[in-house]
Amino acid sequence: MLYVILVAAIIIFWLVAVDRPVLKVSFLHGKISKVKGHFPAKFRHNVEEIASIVPFDGSFKVYQQRTGTKLVFTDAVPKKVQQRIRNVFPHQGFRNRSSNKRA
Repeated sequence: MLYVILVAAIIIFWLVAVDRPVLKVSFLHGKISKVKGHFPAKFRHNVEEIASIVPFDGSFKVYQQRTGTKLVFTDAVPKKVQQRIRNVFPHQGFRNRSSNKRA
């Protein structure tokens, strides 16, 4: 009985505490250094253009939530660059899978 409670606690901890972004992009000197997840081509092109104009280091993550998507930037990304990336972010490209279902 104790092992069932232990397994349930581990599963709950994993679901709550583990960082699971839909997309993670890292930059180094204005170039994309690492990409993990689905990165739409048009959004990638726009982000590369922004990074070439204003080179920066840092990263951003895209999280899927019930209300939509959420962009999270590291502190190294300047605020003006953050806003430019938010402006070109394709909200339809990261549509919630459950929103397409009908009752």
